[in-house]
Amino acid sequence: MLKSPLMSKSKSAKLRARKIKLLLFDGDGVLTDGKIFLFPVPTTAQSSGQTHGQIVVEAKGFHAHDGAAISIARIAGMKTGLITRRNSDTVALRAHDLKLEHVHQGIQDKLKVFREILVEEGLSASQVAFVGDDVIDLPVMRNCGFSVAVANARREVKEESHYVTPQAGGDGALRDVIEFILKAQGKWKHAVDSYIGKESAGSN
Repeated sequence: MLKSPLMSKSKSAKLRARKIKLLLFDGDGVLTDGKIFLFPVPTTAQSSGQTHGQIVVEAKGFHAHDGAAISIARIAGMKTGLITRRNSDTVALRAHDLKLEHVHQGIQDKLKVFREILVEEGLSASQVAFVGDDVIDLPVMRNCGFSVAVANARREVKEESHYVTPQAGGDGALRDVIEFILKAQGKWKHAVDSYIGKESAGSN
């Protein structure tokens, strides 16, 4: 019986996922849903009480499932980080909150930074996964060990990925990736048990 291309791709994805020690991803469209909300806020001159220009406040949404998954990944010994083209204080705050090991914003050449991270971590490309959503992510996706497209990724990105997440970016896509990788490595259950405290409860 001949195997379908879909079955072969699934098997290849699991084999690739077993080698992963570092998960990198894009910001907008992966860590978030890609929407950027900019709110103009008037500034007031204290002496006269008159408005004087305005500042812009940026807002983005993040999914709690992604945060929990990154914590689970850390328990399992997998590092995480982002490489994104845009600079965002909001993303920087979220990255700090998630304790990401690598945070690179304002990056035009993502592949160059990816290669620098490989040297810093002492890893081969086959040990690193990258999650993207648009064409700027393709150079890294073509050179990493396990390339992932989120459900809301552009068609070209999905076609060149080893795995497409069930959920969209900003809606739990990173949780999908981390669960897939750790299950392929046989680490998911133990990491989840540690995360929810079952092991410590069971030892009392």
